Amino acid sequence: MLASEVHPAQVAGMFYPAGPESLNALIADMRKRARPDGGVAPKLVVAPHAGIVYSGSVAATAFGPWARRAEPPRRIVIVGPAHRVAFHGLAVHPAAKWLTPLGEAPVAPIALAELAKARGVFVDPRPFAGEHSLEMHLVMLQAMLPAPFEIVPILVGGADPHDVAEALRVVWGGPETAIAVSSDLSHFLDRSSAESIDADTARRIETLDAPSLAGRRACGFLPIKGALEIAAERDLRASGLHLATSADVGADPSRVVGYGAFAFEYSASARLAEADRELLLSACMAALGEAARNGGKPPALCLNGESAALSPWRATFVTLTENERLRGCIGSPAPRRPLIDDAIANTVQAAFADPRFAQLKESELPGLRLDISILSHPRPIPAGSESALVSALEPDRDGLILGVGRRRALFLPSVWRQLPDGRAFARHLIAKAGLETTGWPEGLEAMRFRVESFGAPWRSVDVAEIATAKNEGAQALH
Repeated sequence: MLASEVHPAQVAGMFYPAGPESLNALIADMRKRARPDGGVAPKLVVAPHAGIVYSGSVAATAFGPWARRAEPPRRIVIVGPAHRVAFHGLAVHPAAKWLTPLGEAPVAPIALAELAKARGVFVDPRPFAGEHSLEMHLVMLQAMLPAPFEIVPILVGGADPHDVAEALRVVWGGPETAIAVSSDLSHFLDRSSAESIDADTARRIETLDAPSLAGRRACGFLPIKGALEIAAERDLRASGLHLATSADVGADPSRVVGYGAFAFEYSASARLAEADRELLLSACMAALGEAARNGGKPPALCLNGESAALSPWRATFVTLTENERLRGCIGSPAPRRPLIDDAIANTVQAAFADPRFAQLKESELPGLRLDISILSHPRPIPAGSESALVSALEPDRDGLILGVGRRRALFLPSVWRQLPDGRAFARHLIAKAGLETTGWPEGLEAMRFRVESFGAPWRSVDVAEIATAKNEGAQALH
């Protein structure tokens, strides 16, 4: 399918310097301005595509994890929205190579040939004339990645997001393949309005809320919606890493463009950095200590937004144990606030609002252990019969939510230690939900999830100490 031709740079000298030395120097400066990413290991990122002087630092934040990989990706799928030519579907260019001031990038021939067979995809060079959304990612990656790579460029017109997701399935590959979704965020609002709507868009991306995205939130909303569909399907955890606007680099604050960097990593292997784990545990212990001294009243801790790793919206459960016996466990089955806020709130609730236990006394603190579980996005599994459900479960790794209507209950994966048999695990959870246990509940729905779990024995932590530590060492999204 590939022709021998080369697709030349379309926006060199306009969106970025045409000279390789100037271009490399500019991108090197943008990398210095990138935000810490918390050690994420993304399969997929969302990054902006504006002129490098405006959004380059945000794009550098998104691509940074790939640049530091021991084995950098050998194939990059770049998918972005069309700006110059109106068309329906997904377009791929027939050229065998793309050329920028930093050199040629070969197109992956087998991947592109398979992609051309996918629903809604067609081969045509015309929509690529003057287009910048894919090229801007390519030049950043050429400068940042330490080894050569091949590309799979996909331009999205007025497409069905399901077709975008299907295209991504075709080219998903293994660890050799990474996926870059190209999109800016809000356009031409005043700075305050842009920051507000972009923060809300970040929440929707972090919670994989594809249906709520629209063009006013992101020019690449269709590629993002397709990415969110496959992220939910393949159990990826989304993290907002960096938000900015064109006003941050001196553009007119009355008419700005918003930019965001987001990382999607497999939930099964996603892991907070040790420093962030310690910070989160310390914050929860400080809150618990204050609540225990004040009759269960939680302290007013202004910690949200202080760390990029602790700011994404997450669902958490907090488990308190005393001499290896449960002392309280409460959590959120779905994301409803930033990770650090959710963990702190659930810590206090586990100690003072679990109806199975008396409220915690300050004298009990020294014997406690506190464990935090960060839940992945729940995914439906078959539940038409007991055998179908049990065969779909992976013991020791899957958490489970069961329910009919409003009657629902949840088991964390740690419950497998008490109920190692899959049938017993399911039956006990059905009973916990208040459902009939003599037969198999009609209309039963089941969703499984994975967790990142960590904890520590109780230690006394002063609230002021945590505030000082976070102010000194953390980074906000903005």
